[in-house]
Order: sequence, then C-alpha cells, then structure tokens
Amino acid sequence: MSRLSGRRALVTGAASGIGAAIAEAFAREGAAVALNDLRETDRLREVAERCRGHGGQVALAPGDVSDEAGASSACTAAEGALGGLDVLVNNAGMASGSPVESMPMQMWDELIRVDLRSAFLCSRAVLPGMLAAGGGRIISIASQLGIKGAVELAHYSAAKAGVIGFTKSLAQEVAARGVLVNAIAPGPIETPLLDGLDEEWRANKRAELPLGRFGRPEEVAPTAVMLAAEPDGKLYVGHVLGPNSGDVMP
Repeated sequence: MSRLSGRRALVTGAASGIGAAIAEAFAREGAAVALNDLRETDRLREVAERCRGHGGQVALAPGDVSDEAGASSACTAAEGALGGLDVLVNNAGMASGSPVESMPMQMWDELIRVDLRSAFLCSRAVLPGMLAAGGGRIISIASQLGIKGAVELAHYSAAKAGVIGFTKSLAQEVAARGVLVNAIAPGPIETPLLDGLDEEWRANKRAELPLGRFGRPEEVAPTAVMLAAEPDGKLYVGHVLGPNSGDVMP
C-alpha cells in the first residue's frame, strides 16, 4: 500500500477519532506523518506507535493550533521534523451544545476559535512552503451541519459553514499555483467529540439517517487518502465531500 509514498503530512487533532484514523491511514499508505494535538499525551503517543507500526516516519507536533503562536509552532515543528509538508489535514475541533437564547459568549467564542480559526491559522502557516515547492494539499474537516444546521448547535454549524467557505475561497486563491484545497463534511461519527452531545440528541439524529447508523472514523479516512493521493485527488478543487450516512444529499 503506497498511494502516499513520499508524502509528508501534518494531521491536527490526531489523538483520537477522525484525526487518529486519518493519520494511521496515511501511514499505512506510505506517508510520513506529523501528529498534532493540544498537548503530548499518552493517547497521542499511542497513535504515533500505531503509525510507526506501518513502517514510516512519525513525528509529534503538539500545540494549541487555535492560537496563532501555537499553530505556527506546531506547523514549524512538523516541517522541520519531516523536511517539509505536502499535506495538511485541519481536523482539530470540539463540540458543545446550547440553544442560542441561552448560549454563553464564551461557548460561542471557544468553538469558533477551535473549529474555524485553527483551520485558517494552520493553512496560513503551511502555505508559504507549499507554494514555494509548487504544490500541496490542504484538507479541512467540516461537517454536514455546516450545510444544514442543527438545533442547539448553531455555533458548531456556523464554524463548519465557515470552514466550507474558507475552503472554497482559499482553493480559488492557490489552485493555479499547485495547492489543492478541499473539505470533508462527515455526518455523525462515533468519536469522543460526539460522545459529548446529549444522548437524546444522538438517538434522534440516528433515527433521521437513511443509513440508520452513525459512521466510524475509519470510514472517513479513505476520503482523506483519496484527496491527498496522486493522481486520485488532482481534479478536486474547493469540493466538499460528504461521508455522512445520507444525512445530506447535495
């Protein structure tokens, strides 16, 4: 398996869930991977060990990528450890829930910072190197809720809609210079992030889905591999791909 042989990738939010699954899928396909999370934890080191089990180079690049200095530091560490970056996966994120009428300002600001600002900061940090090299791939994890919205998730939906808009705009800026920018908008996926939502919400959401179940992280990772690979992802520019159990059918 070598669809990503020679590729060097940074995955943010890689300690669990979709980020961990993408990192391992990349390593399995021959990529060198740098793993980011808020801090270096046992969980992040465990993901690194699983990636190393596939025989490739693995580096840790912890840091708060929703903070300008933290994002710059993490991206610089990843570039230094791997000798540059060909792929960035903006996956760092969080979730919480509240009706708008009672949502604290802190809840709104924190989610926008983690889910949206981090994608901007990391993309901005890696672009100079990718543009100088004549190419690269930026893949941001959005959500189908950024397309359709959801009760008590206005802040999350707004952040993910922002990721989609950012993806389309950046794609138009840099595609002619070889950097292809796309997004993945999963439906509900069985991750620690989803575990933080109310069980009643989860049950109601599951009942809405044509597939009748939530997805698994390993079912999202192949889409990221495809977007990062040659020649698989060469014609995708500003697209939003939706492994979402049928929740949104564009």
